[in-house]
Amino acid sequence: MIKKKTEDIMSRTPWFTESRYGLFIHFGLYSIASRHEWVQTLEEMDTDSYKKYFEQFNPDLLDARTWAKKAKADGFKYVIITAKHHEGFCLWDTKTTSYNVTNTPYQKDLLKELIEAFREEGLKIGIYYSLLDWYHKDFLVDGYHPMRNNVSYIEENKKGDMENYRQYMRNHITELLSNYGEISYLWFDFSYQERSWKNFNGKGAKDWGSEELERLIYSIQPNILLNDRLDLNRGVTTPEQFARSTGMDKDWETVQTLNNSWGYDRDNLDFKSSEMVAKQLVDTVSKGGNFTMNIGPNPRGEWDNRSDEILSNVGEWLRKHGESIYGASESEFPPPVDCRYTKKGDKLYLHLFSYPYRSLLLSDLGGKVKFARFLHDGSEIRFANTKDLDPVRKTEENLYHEVTVLHIGEALDPTMLLLHLPIQMPDELIPVIELTLK
Repeated sequence: MIKKKTEDIMSRTPWFTESRYGLFIHFGLYSIASRHEWVQTLEEMDTDSYKKYFEQFNPDLLDARTWAKKAKADGFKYVIITAKHHEGFCLWDTKTTSYNVTNTPYQKDLLKELIEAFREEGLKIGIYYSLLDWYHKDFLVDGYHPMRNNVSYIEENKKGDMENYRQYMRNHITELLSNYGEISYLWFDFSYQERSWKNFNGKGAKDWGSEELERLIYSIQPNILLNDRLDLNRGVTTPEQFARSTGMDKDWETVQTLNNSWGYDRDNLDFKSSEMVAKQLVDTVSKGGNFTMNIGPNPRGEWDNRSDEILSNVGEWLRKHGESIYGASESEFPPPVDCRYTKKGDKLYLHLFSYPYRSLLLSDLGGKVKFARFLHDGSEIRFANTKDLDPVRKTEENLYHEVTVLHIGEALDPTMLLLHLPIQMPDELIPVIELTLK
């Protein structure tokens, strides 16, 4: 019944596939360490050592409305905010633990500030919640835990009670879904039942109480979307740092980072270019998926200039080319080499990853297109159906006979459409041609 309910919710919530472009925000105590959001376990820090970040957490330059306005201008349609990452720190005013943002020097409910600001700008709200918790004493040590090599901690931790931890999570989810208005998307991270280490086994649905957790969620917010990381084999599929080679027959979303870290990493300068981000977005939509890009604000609560510039450039491209992304999906037509198609209604959008010289042949589109134009400026692109070309009859309609029949006739077949492009590539991250189908 729950699986059917999940499928029904997806069919009733078209906002997800219409949005196509989401923003992930990783922000927590690890932002102060500024060297990867897994810093606590990578460096095997105990809670006492890690507490210094809790005592210093005060993003005094953070302006939630500025974040939200940037996100809207950059073309994002929904946001996913990390309410609790693996470190166990809660970004909201929870009544379940003192290990939350209101007990730091910041003192305010940061999650509330962010949700209200993004909602005001019209973005759908998603909340990220980690199933792991390296702070909670009842969370049993496993191979990902910072104390996996600390013998005394492991001995003490054996007394931990995962049922207490499961109730703790249920209390969290109840707060998050009851106190902050409509939440459109709950993004869990993550199950690893199949993992095993020398002394530990991974955790999955039984450890989290996933069935009960899912029932609780739907009882509070019946139309919320869930991702697939509760180990229940349902929900939005969420490949991470991975570009699919083909589409899927279900809703899916790939989540990516701008550099090689989700949280702020001061010294990681391996940033994707704006062109690469735009191409990843297009490639994902051309396969029927959503693309979610992550930002890791710095400890004082600002987006670093490099990230800001990259996302702003993509946003400017989307301002002119968003019709080819929002609400679009895969096409049945085979694109040319180094190109991608997206489709929406009677519009087929050709994204030119590599700009060709003068002419471009489109398979299976001969006789099926009634108008073509560049999307960035609306200017017409002339075309011809290869079956209508005549090497002898020179008429206004037979514009391409010299190029096609005399020089590349052997490459033609009557199912093709021939586009005639300007030699100079438009000054765009990705030129897009809109084809209106008959």
